Amino acid sequence: MKIQTMNCPGRGQSNAHYRGNRPPLLPNPLIKLPLGSVRPRGWLKHQLDLMVEGMTGRLPEVSPFLKADNGWFGGEKEGWEEQPYWFRGFYDLSVLTGDARCREIANHWINAVLGSQDSDGYFGARFHKAVTGKNGQNVCDLWPHMVMLDAVIHHAECSDDARVLPFLQRFFAFCRDLPNDRFLSAKPDYDIGNTQHCRAGDMLPHIYWLYNRTEERWLLDLARRFYDRISSPPSEWLDHHVVHFTQRFQYPGVYYALSHDRRHLELTEYWYAQHLNTWGQQPRGIFGADELIRPGKVDPRQGFETCGITEFAKSFYLLGQISGDPVYADRCEDIMLNHFPAAQTPDLKALHYLTAANMPQLDRNDHDFQNKGWMLPYSPHIYRCCQHNVAMGWPWYLQNLWQATGDNGLAAWMYGASEVTAKAGREGDEITIQESTDYPFRTGVKLTIQCARSVEFPLYLRVPRWCEGFSVAINGTPSTFDSVPGSWVRIENTWRNADTVELVMPVKLSLTEWPRTGSVTVDRGPLSYSVRIEEDWQRADGTDEWPGWEVFPKSPWNYGLVSDQDQPTANWEVKEKSISPTQPWTLDAAPIEITVKAKRIPGWRIEENTVQPLQESPIKSDQPEETITMIPLGCARLRVSCLPRIGAGPDAHAWK
Repeated sequence: MKIQTMNCPGRGQSNAHYRGNRPPLLPNPLIKLPLGSVRPRGWLKHQLDLMVEGMTGRLPEVSPFLKADNGWFGGEKEGWEEQPYWFRGFYDLSVLTGDARCREIANHWINAVLGSQDSDGYFGARFHKAVTGKNGQNVCDLWPHMVMLDAVIHHAECSDDARVLPFLQRFFAFCRDLPNDRFLSAKPDYDIGNTQHCRAGDMLPHIYWLYNRTEERWLLDLARRFYDRISSPPSEWLDHHVVHFTQRFQYPGVYYALSHDRRHLELTEYWYAQHLNTWGQQPRGIFGADELIRPGKVDPRQGFETCGITEFAKSFYLLGQISGDPVYADRCEDIMLNHFPAAQTPDLKALHYLTAANMPQLDRNDHDFQNKGWMLPYSPHIYRCCQHNVAMGWPWYLQNLWQATGDNGLAAWMYGASEVTAKAGREGDEITIQESTDYPFRTGVKLTIQCARSVEFPLYLRVPRWCEGFSVAINGTPSTFDSVPGSWVRIENTWRNADTVELVMPVKLSLTEWPRTGSVTVDRGPLSYSVRIEEDWQRADGTDEWPGWEVFPKSPWNYGLVSDQDQPTANWEVKEKSISPTQPWTLDAAPIEITVKAKRIPGWRIEENTVQPLQESPIKSDQPEETITMIPLGCARLRVSCLPRIGAGPDAHAWK
């Protein structure tokens, strides 16, 4: 047995059993396993079960975009992003749950998609094949295809459908043969905007996937053509639109596999850091946009679109596979475990458009957001893009818990209760690993290996960046190595049936201080925390079967944190409660509570339906000191997680 710590798994090698990048593409250190290789357990399984009977699983009953007369089933109607947004998540949900009703619907849709191809290779709604703009310009809108191909490729991975490869070859030949004035035109003047122009890089992974199976070099020329047509940044910011940004920032990093120019990977990190350092003044990777970034709107009351959560996560999956860098797994866990659960109702039958770190009231009035109208109530009816795109969230998160590695190993890229079955080792033996854990609420993990015979292969374990003192015991015997936060532990071993690997990931309490205002966020391991605010749910819209909800606070929320500057977490208490076998992401079922000292700030109020922006800490308060409870952000639909710091010294001032 050999154990070592490294920055990247399987660098420069090609997995013999799963198709990673073929030359001249750079080998990818991590390779996504086919749909169905990773199965859910624990609370993750329950999320998928809720989805089946929730909004995603029954969206054709609710969404007018999914009616039988939509453009994907023929006719002259549009078939833009709404249908493929939903279907790429719904298809995966149907496979992962095996639900008979969902499988029947999914098969109907995939057959319609594959059967919609014209003789020239175009597929999908005829409406988008030749869109005429206000200036008379005629273009082909390829944005719907960039989304739908996610579902087509996942279908190919888990079904070996012989129709898919020739289908893709014909479609990409159609794209190749489009004249420049119809191919992602530089000035697409038509009603549905320039989405395909901004998001052209979404086609690169699809082209790479097909190239890795056919090795036809013209496909790489087509990938360059798509990359060259990505619109230029509109200002010093890569993009002002929240969802555009969550997709666009990763395009240079994805193109790096073709260019071999490390500057492209560094450019992805540059855009990410520039954006988050300015607009991301709130915990765990979201930023203020309210659909567009706006000068001065950097307070954690500014919202982050639900589509942005799922698209950010998808970008992190792709960048992790191309780079092998575990930071992308950290970022994915941050956003999916701290913000995604609160974007939906506990029964997953409704969602809201915007989620923010400080959001103590979810009402249907106008707010200080770029968009007006309903942005915060939960509804299954009104949030067009997010209503459909939310489907990708949990199914894709589950699939990416485990990855294959370039050296024929397996990698625990993120942690969650699951079971993975995959080929590993020189001969491609089928290995099953059962992962038992209550992560992120508890951070211990036990892996049990099942194999028909002894198999030698490397097992990679990610050391989260928040974790110091990461340790491993194999079959009960502790192993010795130097763990480094934000790295990989590689265990090269001949594994036998029933071998166990137990991970210990110590957590500690800490504070993040936000430099712009000096406000603070309570952190513990993979989770950040919000003031526990009692919820008053009031019916907002919809039907008895599919209702919408406003949520109002029933307890105080306007607190500042009392803490010692030198020992900020002193006297805090952590209470670990039992974990709900059904839905842990709720106020009452929160599996962890932290009690801290705080004081009310009476002047901090809701004005014009929006919580007032933070003022610079420290803040004076003449209110009595209280002990308040903090709960995980993902459990808090009403939330205050960026708290002013209370002070009494000469630098402290009253709330203005």
